[in-house]
Parts: sequence; C-alpha cells; structure tokens
Amino acid sequence: MEFNHVTVTYEENIAILALDSPPANALSSTMITELRTILKQFQDDSNVHAIILTGAGKFFAAGANIKEFVPAMGDYQKGIDMSKAGQDLCNELEFMTKPVIAAINGPALGGGLEVAMGCHFRIASEKATIGLPEVKLGLVPSFGGTQRLSRITSVATALELILTGKHIDSDKALELGIVQAKVSSDELMLTAKTIALSFVEGNSMQSVTRAVESVVQGAQKSFSDGLQREKEIFGELFLTEDAKEGVQAFVEKRKPNFRHQ
Repeated sequence: MEFNHVTVTYEENIAILALDSPPANALSSTMITELRTILKQFQDDSNVHAIILTGAGKFFAAGANIKEFVPAMGDYQKGIDMSKAGQDLCNELEFMTKPVIAAINGPALGGGLEVAMGCHFRIASEKATIGLPEVKLGLVPSFGGTQRLSRITSVATALELILTGKHIDSDKALELGIVQAKVSSDELMLTAKTIALSFVEGNSMQSVTRAVESVVQGAQKSFSDGLQREKEIFGELFLTEDAKEGVQAFVEKRKPNFRHQ
C-alpha cells in the first residue's frame, strides 16, 4: 500500500505505520482518511498480528492541521465534522482487535496525543513531549482527549493538563500513567517490536483478538455487562480448534500447534 502521508512497512507479522507529513506530521484530513483506510484493511488481514504507530522524523504528531481550521471557522457543522473524523479514527484504533502500540518518538501534541491515547499501549522516548494545548487556541481537545485522558489518569489530572495546555516530558507522562514505558530513542522501535511480539508470538490469534475485544469493549460497558461478554467469548472459544489444541497441549506438556498464528 502506498499513501501520501503515512508510510507502511512490515516486520514479520507486525505492521509499522509512520505518520509522515513533514515538518511536524500534522493530522490533516487527508492523513486521517489514509489512517482509517489502512486500519480497516489491517483489521481483516490475517497476516497482520500487531500494529505499531510512530512518527517519521522528529515528531510523532504535532496536532491537527490548524490551517484547515481557518476556512471552517464560524461554521458549526464543519466543526462537528472535523471532530467526528478525529474521534472516529481514535475509536477505530481503540477498537482494533489486534494490539496497537504507539511508539512516541517526539512531540505528541493535541490531536497527536489523542491518537496515541487511542492505542492500546504507549511507549515514549526521552525526546517525547505530550500535551493538549487547544485552550490556547480558544478550543478544546476534540478527538476524544477530554474523555480518554480522564479515564487513563484522573479527572483532576486531565483538567490540569487541558486547562493549562502545558507540555510534559516522558518522565512525567510515565509517572501519570499516560505512557507505560520510557526508553531511549535508539531503543524505541526495538522495544515496541519486542512488546508487540510478546503479545502475539506463540499465542493463538483467535484468543489474542478476543482478549483485546473483551477488555476494550468491556471498558465501555457496565461491569456486569462486561462480565457477560467475557463469559460469551469464553464459551465461543470453547468451540474453536485452537482452544482444543491449547488445552490438549497443556495436558500433554508440549507446545501447542495453533492453526491461527
């Protein structure tokens, strides 16, 4: 696949997406469309087991393309449409049934941070900075940032970062739980690949995708509804050859030979 603003490469069964729109990888409407197209293709691609999202150059993504806002100002519906496009992208990242890891190589600001928060796991290099500075423009985060940040951290922390618009470094982001790991720039992609492989290597992709589905979708439901869906998924996996093989291999003390790897 070839796109104008996203570079796609593969290593084993890992797809690596690099936001690639110099100088700052701003999230233009075209880039958002390209990302959504790629994700839909990967969802149905059995050769893709995990996805890493990163930025080309020095930035992860410095936010939305503000130049696109100028002709839309004063138009309520255009504001709604821009917000919806970003929210849809972040929802599609979150609801992918394959693990999605954000490798934050540099500044992830505004929409860039919102996209990273849509991913299942986030790793930052020492060069990463994050922030939601939309209040400085007279706006608010609109790709889901006001909702995800408060769930990832707390309401108080989300309000502090959003209302001040300040940028924080990767150490602070790790302390607040916004990222799950911090590594050196030289180790960022290797660490992301290692984590991606740890999620899928040797496992049945049927159980991997259903586990992601259960956790992510369950987080959107009440606890009792989440338990109900977990129970249903467990029962459905009982019908699969991979589960039968996994259980039999455990009993026989051997490595399983899964059909869906």
